Amino acid sequence: MKYALLIYEHESNFLHREGPEANAYWAAWMAYTQAVQEAKVMVGGAGLQVPSTATTFYRADGKQHVQDGPFADSKEQLGGFYLIDVPHLDEAIKWAARVPISELGRVEIRPLLPNPNE
Repeated sequence: MKYALLIYEHESNFLHREGPEANAYWAAWMAYTQAVQEAKVMVGGAGLQVPSTATTFYRADGKQHVQDGPFADSKEQLGGFYLIDVPHLDEAIKWAARVPISELGRVEIRPLLPNPNE
């Protein structure tokens, strides 16, 4: 079963990507990426640029709208994702537990829709 591990980070964590803490921040992510690759469960994934670079499209009252920034009005913002292929949800939870987020972060585990052509 394929799952997306959607990684939500507190807005302050995005500051760790640069500056004096950047090496430790990125080392933790590289170690995690290496672990999922070596376990042969990684299908894909990517980190995302900071939330301020987002553009949100939506429809309301029959009109199309585009706004700068992410849709969510929360302190946690989507920071990246991993696509993994594991036998069941319990295994996906084990991988989510290893994601190097702070106490303020969250990992949403969401199954992918099955591909009818597979």
